[in-house]
Amino acid sequence: MFKKISDIIKWIGQHFMGMLFLLIVLIVFLPSSHEPLRKANLQEIKLFGPIMDAEKIIKEIDEAKKDENIKGILLNVNSPGGAVPPSIEISYAIRALQKKKPVIAYASGIMASGSYYSAIYATKIIANPGAIIGSIGVIMESANIKELMDKIGIKPQLVKQGEYKEAGTPTREWTPKERAELERLTKDTYDLFISDVAKARGLDINNSKTYADAHIFLAHRAKEVGLIDEVGIISNAKDALLKETNITKPVWKKKDKLESFIEELSSQALFKVQSYFYGLKAEL
Repeated sequence: MFKKISDIIKWIGQHFMGMLFLLIVLIVFLPSSHEPLRKANLQEIKLFGPIMDAEKIIKEIDEAKKDENIKGILLNVNSPGGAVPPSIEISYAIRALQKKKPVIAYASGIMASGSYYSAIYATKIIANPGAIIGSIGVIMESANIKELMDKIGIKPQLVKQGEYKEAGTPTREWTPKERAELERLTKDTYDLFISDVAKARGLDINNSKTYADAHIFLAHRAKEVGLIDEVGIISNAKDALLKETNITKPVWKKKDKLESFIEELSSQALFKVQSYFYGLKAEL
């Protein structure tokens, strides 16, 4: 009797890792029994965390645009913004997607600066009552660490060609010409930003001081100045999407569990490191 028990325990010990691996594979990759058999006809795309790179979300947008079964998109936004080029990439990708199928953008937390830029071409923008909207502006910053370098005895050496090649350096105070060059760059970027916002939202660009100028708004004030269409919660955003698509039996596309887990970890990590990786560049 004891030998049989011992043999069973020994077998379990020998095969435990294999059984555990098989169990994880089954949990992660096999569909749940309660999942509908019908093909998904709606999809949620999340724009969470600082916008440093657009590759992943652009891929999701392109796949949604090509998928004929997907009739509408919910763009769920909770982002403080980020770098200029990826914000514009996302914005223009949403514009192209919206021409083929409805896109409802939902501000679940923060839809500001670059993330607002990303959402402007949605069919409709709906914001949670407590959401922060706006911050239509551009910033470029760098520390001046010359005094610190002098104290610890560090002297920079460089060779350059071009008067403005050192513009934005943290090793000394900027010259008036360098500052003017950087101000022109941020002004050009800001003009592009407000031009696209005015065009997408049907706003008067000559009245941009009321809705742009880096103002930040709570949802109801954002609606008053025309930055969003409605104030509501996520169920309102989903209802709006159903109305736009005329879908009576919604089936939302689900990501596999492993992908969702990795996405959650990545999102949390991005929030924690957002202030460390921007460096000197124009940001929205």
